[in-house]
Amino acid sequence: MEAPLFGFGLTDLPYPGTPPVDTNKGVSAGPASPRLHSALTFLSGSSPCAVGFLQGLCGFVDIGKNTSFFRMCVEFAKFQFNQAQPDEYAYKLLWVGRSQREHLTWIYLMDLQMGRTICKKHDEDIDNCPLQEGPGEKQVGCTFIVDARPWFSQFTLLNSTCV
Repeated sequence: MEAPLFGFGLTDLPYPGTPPVDTNKGVSAGPASPRLHSALTFLSGSSPCAVGFLQGLCGFVDIGKNTSFFRMCVEFAKFQFNQAQPDEYAYKLLWVGRSQREHLTWIYLMDLQMGRTICKKHDEDIDNCPLQEGPGEKQVGCTFIVDARPWFSQFTLLNSTCV
């Protein structure tokens, strides 16, 4: 499914710092280039952490909930959740719990609490729509993992678990 387009600024890129990497000849290569890393990840089609590249440097780390790429991933996850629901009513974000990014990748992990609104899925401005009350009231807690390639306007939902 095509991801919606989101705008971004290159100055917002939160490139992670990386330690020097020794080559086969023992010469220090210096910090890994974020562009090289992104290119390797893009070309391989998966996270270097998932295939063992740079072992020991991987894992999820906490990030700010207001970083631009994290916010884009939240919007994407919320949109995908609403599209996948057989329910005709839209859910809106109530709060963000965990906000993390896999070190050396653009893979984001988030815990979102969402509530069922009185608006339909395709209505405009769902974020300002009131929540349902009474028998229609429903809240859902979800954990999403999103692979973001915002420079290509590409977002992929890797995992979604809701209760």
